[in-house]
Amino acid sequence: MRNIASAGGVGAFVSTPEQTTAATSSSNQPTTAGGGGSSTDSGAVAVKPVRSETTTGVLFGIGAYGLWGLLPLYFFVLQPAGAIEIVANRIVWSLVFCALLITITRSWRTLFAAVKDRSVMGPLALAAGLIAVNWLTYTFGVTTGHAVETSLGYFINPLVSVLLGVFVLKEKLRPLQWAAVGIGFVAVGVLTFSYGQLPWIALLLAFSFGLYGFVKKKVGPKVDALTSLSVETVVLAPFAAITMVVLGATGVATLTTQGPGHFWLILASGVITAVPLLFFGASARRLPMTTIGLLQYFAPVLQFIVALTVFHEAMTSARWIGFCVVWLALVLLTIDMLRTARKNAVLRRQAKLAAA
Repeated sequence: MRNIASAGGVGAFVSTPEQTTAATSSSNQPTTAGGGGSSTDSGAVAVKPVRSETTTGVLFGIGAYGLWGLLPLYFFVLQPAGAIEIVANRIVWSLVFCALLITITRSWRTLFAAVKDRSVMGPLALAAGLIAVNWLTYTFGVTTGHAVETSLGYFINPLVSVLLGVFVLKEKLRPLQWAAVGIGFVAVGVLTFSYGQLPWIALLLAFSFGLYGFVKKKVGPKVDALTSLSVETVVLAPFAAITMVVLGATGVATLTTQGPGHFWLILASGVITAVPLLFFGASARRLPMTTIGLLQYFAPVLQFIVALTVFHEAMTSARWIGFCVVWLALVLLTIDMLRTARKNAVLRRQAKLAAA
């Protein structure tokens, strides 16, 4: 896919694998400093410093997870629209927005190639089904007074990713990972007692998004973020469009019955869906997975704060205990992640010295 947008525009967020590799390799090159500032030889291409790329990546990551964390506020202002109507509109208008971006970046050939490639289309169709389940569950939770439980789902999600590594990829867990998983099961037990039933909203969110991430990871190197999102919305759009027609015919739809403000807010769901995904893609290209793993907690923390301070959802003592147990498990996972990243960095430096 060609990147024709100017710097800082849409093209900065969407790139081919070749461009991503080039950007990554160039960002790791040292800059030449002399006197009072950096300089380059005549005719040489200026290279961004590593710190600049890292800072940009962190800002994009905060932007992505921040927008996801504040998403409940958007669903709140869309009342009285229900979860099914919101998700159906979200899919349709996301497709329209993606089509606009594809036109701007001249990426239609890339999209058509992805649709024709069975090794890409198959996994992305599965990913589309998983993200539809995730969106419906999340929107239902937020719009029915269970925003706290939806945040719990994304707190649990890293533990689900670890379990997928064990049962699907046959990975061996390190001691701290085993401890985190065990503590996670204890937390689910405590929260089940607190809610009087299994916290199915949280578990469905965690497993649907965990599986979605797993499928996307498999197909990730073959497609960029924009193409991937476009294919997923193409798969879901017919079902979403039929849903919108049925809701309109039965008088349930609110798209055109609540005034122009409500109408344009729902249409904005395409932008609100796509922008954080593009931000995330720009962040992931610039940051190591360890940093991305730490930034991912930003979204559920914001969701949790919104649920308590804006929606005023109740938190019993038992629920506080359950959440604290989950956070303990996440602390252990984070310590293990940082320790492993540090160890791998040392091994890479040793390997480079040995090669030299």
